[in-house]
Amino acid sequence: MIRLQDHFTFTLRSVTRQRFRTTMQLVAMAIGVLAVVLLTGIGEGGRRFVMAEFASLGNDVLVMLPGRKETTGGLPPLTGEGTRDITLNDAQSLMRISGVERIAPIVVGTSRLSISGLSRDSLVLGTTQDFFNIRDLAFSQGQAFTTRQGSRSRAECILGATLRDELFGPKRALGQWINVADYRCRVTGVLTDSGTGFGFDMSNALMLPVDNAMQIFNTEGLFRVMIQIENIDAVPAMTTAVEQQMTLRHDGQLDITIVTPDSLLSAFNNVLLVMTFAVAGIAAISLLVAGVLIMNMTLIGVAQRRAEIGLLKALGASSKEVRLLFITEATLLATSGAVLGMLIAEVILLGLRVKFPEVPFATPVWASASAIGISAVAGVLFSWIPAQKAAKLPPVLALQAQAGK
Repeated sequence: MIRLQDHFTFTLRSVTRQRFRTTMQLVAMAIGVLAVVLLTGIGEGGRRFVMAEFASLGNDVLVMLPGRKETTGGLPPLTGEGTRDITLNDAQSLMRISGVERIAPIVVGTSRLSISGLSRDSLVLGTTQDFFNIRDLAFSQGQAFTTRQGSRSRAECILGATLRDELFGPKRALGQWINVADYRCRVTGVLTDSGTGFGFDMSNALMLPVDNAMQIFNTEGLFRVMIQIENIDAVPAMTTAVEQQMTLRHDGQLDITIVTPDSLLSAFNNVLLVMTFAVAGIAAISLLVAGVLIMNMTLIGVAQRRAEIGLLKALGASSKEVRLLFITEATLLATSGAVLGMLIAEVILLGLRVKFPEVPFATPVWASASAIGISAVAGVLFSWIPAQKAAKLPPVLALQAQAGK
């Protein structure tokens, strides 16, 4: 009977003696686990990033957008255009609803900015002063729009932090004039580096009063309307009130969609979770390929070690012990390869976090644990047939077959 200590000593010697076979099995399993852990980590990082972006909006904010599935065949809020645009007057009329604290109409487009011979394309966002309050945006210089409610907007604009650095460098930006297509505006504020928020890269954006932006883009329709309410508990009632108001203004037709951060979070979370699992499933195919390689290499090992098997049995090793030796060896290699692949994946994810600090790339604990566990199980399952073949080999025939070569 083989003692436990001798069992593991024998397994380690077999692994280190067959260097090529050991290397191949380690590499195969490492690649499989690397794919699973890396792709799962990237998917989970994207999911956390999206969730954080929507969570930052706040639970007291409704978003109104043009279009309903019934009228467009689209899937609001990702697609869909209403039968009628949401106009600036529509948005301003929402302030008459009791319980609405602020509204921020939004127009979005891309335009060419130019100043002192420098020019670049940039995101241009038209909105009102309330947008900065709703989004809780801070200013490193200057202030929000100075135009008063109901007045014609002044030719003013606000820059994101990155855009300000690219256009002005070390020079002073406040008070300078910028050409936005055929429109000129004076810089009255610079945002702090707030990164991406609710789909907009605020650091690279130029913000204008909404009516000026509508003139630049020659549009009467709004992209979105953000509605901040006074009471979080009144979300269902406020949703109904906004829909009723818009139905009255659109001749009895409800052609807008109201979404809340909670509904968006739930929908995107479900979609991204499914995508993460799907990506992990696709990557798991590589583990299957690695398992097949383990079986092939173990079969080759059995064929090459017939004399060794025969000698073990001649010395009193049972068929069960011989089988266990080969299974232990394959499982050890599979698990070691899994750990190696996981470590390489974590190093790559660390590099991605350094490169893209705004995205929290991270492998879920369940993914790492599952990858190692599945690798160990694969080592047992795919080595079972070769190990069974070695266990059934009679000692005399094994020695004769080896001697006859």
